[in-house]
Amino acid sequence: MTDGTPTAVDSSSAVGRLWGVGLGPGDSELVTVKAARLIGAADVIAFHSARHGRSIARSVAAPYLTPGQVEEHLVYPLTTETTDHPGGYQGAMDDFYADCAARLAAHLDAGRDVVVLAEGDPLFYGSYMHMHKRLADRYPCEVVPGVTSVSAAAAVLGRPLCERDEILTVLPGTLPPDVLADRLRTTDAAAVMKLGRTFAGVREAFELAGRADEAWYVERATTDAQRTAPLNEVDPDEVPYFSLALLPSPINNTFTAPTTKTAAEGSVTVVGLGPAGPEWMTPEVRAAIAGADDVIGYTTYVDRLPERARQRKHGSDNRVESERAAFALDLARKGSTVVVVSSGDPGVFAMASAVTEVAAEPEYADIAVRVLPGMTAAQAVASRVGAPLGHDYCVLSLSDRLKPWEVIAQRLAAAARADLAIAIYNPASKSRTWQVAATRDLLLEHRSPDTPVVVGRDVGGPDEVITVTTLAELDPQTVDMRCLLLIGSSQTRTVPRPAGPLVFTPRRYPATGSDATPGVG
Repeated sequence: MTDGTPTAVDSSSAVGRLWGVGLGPGDSELVTVKAARLIGAADVIAFHSARHGRSIARSVAAPYLTPGQVEEHLVYPLTTETTDHPGGYQGAMDDFYADCAARLAAHLDAGRDVVVLAEGDPLFYGSYMHMHKRLADRYPCEVVPGVTSVSAAAAVLGRPLCERDEILTVLPGTLPPDVLADRLRTTDAAAVMKLGRTFAGVREAFELAGRADEAWYVERATTDAQRTAPLNEVDPDEVPYFSLALLPSPINNTFTAPTTKTAAEGSVTVVGLGPAGPEWMTPEVRAAIAGADDVIGYTTYVDRLPERARQRKHGSDNRVESERAAFALDLARKGSTVVVVSSGDPGVFAMASAVTEVAAEPEYADIAVRVLPGMTAAQAVASRVGAPLGHDYCVLSLSDRLKPWEVIAQRLAAAARADLAIAIYNPASKSRTWQVAATRDLLLEHRSPDTPVVVGRDVGGPDEVITVTTLAELDPQTVDMRCLLLIGSSQTRTVPRPAGPLVFTPRRYPATGSDATPGVG
């Protein structure tokens, strides 16, 4: 529709004109010049409110009202409460809108111009649209847009909504948390409307999507009652309907900027995703990934991350670490913000070593490189049974791809002689099938057969299995590349309990080695 042009009836008709006027987010100074002019000139001002009678729309428009105007106060018969209407909630609301349309039509038929006030924009989750659907094909009609609450929220936070080819998704908080989470995982930026009683479910959705630490809460933006806070810090019992959750542009939502990066330079950040899903990931890592132009890593780990329209993902085989590191640094040299992902912690048998080794070459001296830690697989497995790593321990890999087995065997024997608990990574693969048995036999030369052993498989994933056994009873056939082994020291104890065994290594060590005896509680 164009200014002054009716939709179905010629403007020379004796009937009045219907205007849907957006008032913006709440500050009366954010009402447009055109909206203010129309409000002051209208014969009839219509506005909605709940049964308490207080209309936010009227209060915003109050500075522009003029004496002698007829006010049509459209009071909702109910909001969220139940009703005995035969058509239920929807039936009661349909009857209400039909009655409101009839009241406004009477004014229009009498030749009076009617302005229907709408918070924000009239056709963006606005009450006006119900009048528009019922009257716009019968009377000259025009909609005057207003500043939306989404734009206002971004403005008061000072955080851009979206940039370049990013995708902004607007969602109602009334969606089920799992459905809402699916949408949040696959968008760059988002605004979730209609909070109030839905807030607990909305926050759950952000947590399920792994994006709660990126999100902000904005209440009554641009008004004297405005409030902003990180979404995680908001009390659900204090959330009104006029609020929203905002996920700003990830480019501008990083928590820690690279220390030496300038506007003309790229950077490489090596991050740990933790052992499984997004709930194991730190907020700092999530923010770095969200702000990346390119994400690089072993395909299995890269595939764990949501698709973002503006972001390029580069998956590769798990045996090309040096090539992957050089590729990341070359992209950064061209100005890209690069994130290299690892499972668990990037500094534990992962990409941090590969990237820093290549970055040490003179040609990459000007590229900013940083490493963000992650939850290790050893910590994750240990947490499932108690505290088997509660005292001194060492971490070893059984992979002989980058070091000979003789070195591995020497280190296993040294750790066993030192009576350290041992976390064993990469115990087996399709091509390495004998190392677990060899490790068990070697350790039995120094440890009691009753030494507790924890086998963790796919911890945090859908196929998680935790097995507590002993060194003598460890079955190598049950161990594969998805497993991690924890071998106890002489002091590690296993305590049977109804919910599953508790395994721990006491913090206090005997005064002399002669007092150290293995045991099973």
